[in-house]
Amino acid sequence: MVSIGHVAHKIVNYIPYLLVLIDMRYQGVKSGSVDNHMEMGKKLLAAGQLADALSHFHAAVDGDPKNYLAYYRRATVYLAMGKSKSALPDLAKVIELKPDFTSARLQRGNLLLKHGKLDEAESDFKKVLKSNPSEKEQTEAQSLLQKSDEIQRLTAEAHRSFKNKDYVTAASQLDTIIETCVWDANSREMRAECFIQMGEMWKAATDLKATSKLKSDNTQAFYKLSTIYYNLGDHELSLNEVRECLKLDPDHKQCYSHYKQVKKLNKQIQSAEELLKEQKYEEAVEKYEAVMKTEPNVHHFTLLAKQRICHALVKGQQSNRAVTVCSEALQSEPDNVYTLKDRAEAYIQEELYEEAIKDYESAAKLNENDREIKEGLEKARRLLKQSQKRDYYKILGVKRTAQKKEIIKAYRKLAQQWHPDNFQDPEEKKKAEKKFIDIAQAKEVLTNPEMREKFDHGEDPMDPESQQGQNFHQHFYGGFPGSQGFNPFGSGNFHFKFNFN
Repeated sequence: MVSIGHVAHKIVNYIPYLLVLIDMRYQGVKSGSVDNHMEMGKKLLAAGQLADALSHFHAAVDGDPKNYLAYYRRATVYLAMGKSKSALPDLAKVIELKPDFTSARLQRGNLLLKHGKLDEAESDFKKVLKSNPSEKEQTEAQSLLQKSDEIQRLTAEAHRSFKNKDYVTAASQLDTIIETCVWDANSREMRAECFIQMGEMWKAATDLKATSKLKSDNTQAFYKLSTIYYNLGDHELSLNEVRECLKLDPDHKQCYSHYKQVKKLNKQIQSAEELLKEQKYEEAVEKYEAVMKTEPNVHHFTLLAKQRICHALVKGQQSNRAVTVCSEALQSEPDNVYTLKDRAEAYIQEELYEEAIKDYESAAKLNENDREIKEGLEKARRLLKQSQKRDYYKILGVKRTAQKKEIIKAYRKLAQQWHPDNFQDPEEKKKAEKKFIDIAQAKEVLTNPEMREKFDHGEDPMDPESQQGQNFHQHFYGGFPGSQGFNPFGSGNFHFKFNFN
């Protein structure tokens, strides 16, 4: 009989062999799985499905951390996705696992050169040249090494120019450097500073935007970007950038202080625009005046405030004040079409039609397809022509913005003054009759909404030329064109009583 102890002893002796068999089976499965991921990754990469290809190469690397080809393929996907920073560690791992893989080393050297890491790049190019490369690899490595030497020289010259405050020369030298070292954050930061000193703020902003992505946690780039946008008058972009700074460092003193200022200004401008939409024009004016107090030192915000105050005053029928503010805004920006249109409308309200025509003509040269300009110009020309004939507002001595009550009050006063019964002399009576008819016609037109609208658009409802088919040579007691039997000596419910001796 076989003892239990003997069986146990036999099993213990077999365990190492069993473990070897299991490991061999596992390695076979694992190898097959990695191969599958590699094959699928290659197919997806060729088809341009980069995200899916990346997932398979991730799995291949996890399945076999010593498979240099898995790292190389993943680096290729990263480069195709524009993620050069992520590709560099994978290429480094490839070179660590297979030091004689010259293609990987050449590729890494090229990436390092683009990132401005010139010493590391040169080291890779020199090692490629010493590793018995192919003819193509040798030619490429020599060319890149020569380019790197040239960039080293130019970088030293750019630093000298910058130190000597020759910003134009430094910027030009950095242009050449960045053509090759496209992802070199340091060169872009220096060029941005050159642009700032040269007053080329939008160019500076472009470089700083790039450096904020090229450098991790680059709070200073976000702060500079925010201040540049602020000084250019773009409060919304400024607010966006300073918020990015505070996301990285909530305790950043410069960013927090700037954030409070930008946020306050942004809120005031948004509030003012809301008031304009709600047609609360006087309140909008007050809010934009507050904007100028909040930021008196940035010209762009002062100009913006004046342009919008100009617009609000025109909409609020405060034409006299509007002309002054619009003119101030146009001194700073004479080709602003919107301000030209606003001032033209203010001139119309002021009955300065020739000035309105000039502004509309200037605006039309800047934007010949603007329908509002065409309509405004036609209106101003009609009103000028009309003003050279009869102006019912002037006859009654009221403004174009006058309400019906004001018009009737002015009419009563003038009708009493010029009633023909007040005059005994035949010549004076005749003159008074004509004056009285004009006054009565003015009242008739301006108290009738449809007739007044026609007149405001340059058409005289009492003009025989515009009232075709009507006999204008009626006796005024029989009515006037458009007056429906209107009697100027007894209009409406208002009657005069005169007693003469």
